[in-house]
Amino acid sequence: MPTADRFKLIACFAAVYLIWGSTYLAIRVAVATIPPFLMMGTRFLLAGALIAGWLAATRGLPATARQWRDNAIVGAALLLGGTGLVAWAEQQIPSGIATLIISVGPLFFVLLEWAHPRGHRPTALTFFGLALGFGGLLLLVSPGNAGAQTPLNPARVVGLVFACISWAAGSIYSRHLRAPADPMTGAAIQMLMGGVWLTLVAIGRGEVAEVRATLELGEFFPASAVWAWLYLVVAGSLVAFPAYVWLLKHTSAARASTYAYVNPVVAVFLGWLILHETVTARTLVAAAVIIAAVAIITYQKGRTPEPAVQGRTPPLPVLKPRGADA
Repeated sequence: MPTADRFKLIACFAAVYLIWGSTYLAIRVAVATIPPFLMMGTRFLLAGALIAGWLAATRGLPATARQWRDNAIVGAALLLGGTGLVAWAEQQIPSGIATLIISVGPLFFVLLEWAHPRGHRPTALTFFGLALGFGGLLLLVSPGNAGAQTPLNPARVVGLVFACISWAAGSIYSRHLRAPADPMTGAAIQMLMGGVWLTLVAIGRGEVAEVRATLELGEFFPASAVWAWLYLVVAGSLVAFPAYVWLLKHTSAARASTYAYVNPVVAVFLGWLILHETVTARTLVAAAVIIAAVAIITYQKGRTPEPAVQGRTPPLPVLKPRGADA
């Protein structure tokens, strides 16, 4: 591999590992003062508009009406149900704990794929990975291990689990669609439509009115929240995601998907270092168990080839909802 390509490979892996691992921290900082669904909605609307504008100016944005409709559905599942619930949960759950709960996402992929009429029955090793992963999740969220000074809010924990399920369902649904030939086109549409769904929910929850009332009082969001929001837009969506797409084209999907093991470690470390989140011994054990389970399931999935669908672009092998995705 030429030196320039090797440098780009390292840079793209660093972006996916470090940026996506740090987005849970950024979300936690942002939602401390910015309403969660409005924060994520404006983030994806801006990022989607910038990517769509760049595509339209450089190589066009070819997509049929059906593809817009299908990607609007996928955007609702991935960004509203996935990242929207993550932001909502992080109002009361530490960022490190949130990312570890989200890390069990591949377990729901396996279960939903198995439930599909054309799905494959999991292998014995995959069943072991499922049991191990859910055991790690129970160890993580059990009473007395909040990784914080107060117990975990059960409703927010359930919200994170539903985020995993929504992300898995949306990703599986996307596999059966005739996606645009360019993955970035599909991502731009999903960001735009996901941003619309998130903003509509924000309006329904009164978040827009809340922000308007705050601004009318002459108050504004602290600089830390604004910078965190900008970081999610620029680094999370405009830098890390294109880097991930580049990796899928220049290395194996298995290597590109190793972020699933690295991101939780980065998130827990940054939460401890910057936000002074408590990391208990049980949290570390649960993290090791969950990451081991994800490794087992990912290894098994990599050995099972998926049937090709004529006329459909192969989907991105996204494993879990991230604060930084698409």
